[in-house]
Amino acid sequence: MKYLLGESSADEQIAVESWLKEDAANQQQYDQLKKIWENSKQLAAASDADENMAWEKFRKKITAETQPAVTKPAGKKFSFLKIAALFILVAGLAIITFLMRSGKNDSAEQIATAGETVLTDTLPDGSVFTLNKQSSLTYPGKFKGETRPVTLKGEAFFHVTPDKKKPFIISVNNIQVTVVGTSFNIKSDISGTEVIVETGVVRVARHGNTIELRAGEKLVFSAADSIPVKETVTDQLYNYYRSREFVCDDTPLWKLVDVLNEAYGSQIVIGRKELKELRITTTFNNESLDKILEVIHLTFDITITRQDGQVILN
Repeated sequence: MKYLLGESSADEQIAVESWLKEDAANQQQYDQLKKIWENSKQLAAASDADENMAWEKFRKKITAETQPAVTKPAGKKFSFLKIAALFILVAGLAIITFLMRSGKNDSAEQIATAGETVLTDTLPDGSVFTLNKQSSLTYPGKFKGETRPVTLKGEAFFHVTPDKKKPFIISVNNIQVTVVGTSFNIKSDISGTEVIVETGVVRVARHGNTIELRAGEKLVFSAADSIPVKETVTDQLYNYYRSREFVCDDTPLWKLVDVLNEAYGSQIVIGRKELKELRITTTFNNESLDKILEVIHLTFDITITRQDGQVILN
């Protein structure tokens, strides 16, 4: 409102002008509000003119009829037109304030963080992401330009809304994952980065080299600068934080143990090396760690010992 009145400060003028330049739609909305403002001033002026004219005619008529002089009420209320004009002004101010605030939010950087619980949320384009514990995703309040960029730390599953003209790009460590519309899981930690595709096609780029992944395939990058390994997905363990299920399909024991340690914050250690490659096929559906350990014990006839905070399998 101060900008329309020409009473805004230098900083306020810069803020409004920056908002107007962000999007042609913003300029159009402002022009419409300016027109409302100018029309409201005309309505107010017309209201004053009509009231004064009517009062003068009334006064002359009374004088001609030799009636006692009547004085114009000093505290008369606003006419209907003045009230309407005031309403338009207030509505215009509210709309401008809303648009400026929403404009700031559109350009502001958003950060979604999962602490001790898994977090599921929706991005501005309708894409859905699920963050594993201790993970975060940074993204703009509104996707502008020719891409939809986000930055991931930790692990997340994405179900991306299709848009061929505006690819979705995830930056994680020194890797870029580009998709159009698909679902996939990305996990990154100190040991490296893993990309698993459930549906669609994903392009993974690192140091100028691009590898394409399709449904049922995964790519593993070690922390060292080495050639990535493309593999076939053999189990659904990566999904445990979304489904609360541990799905093993001829899965080696060492891999199940790694996921259990991550999921439960435990320290399970395989004591004998020959036990690491034992294979297990089963599904644990939201079971407690003790129940899972009992099944492992009965399946492989191995002992389980708890010592100094560790769970040792022998």
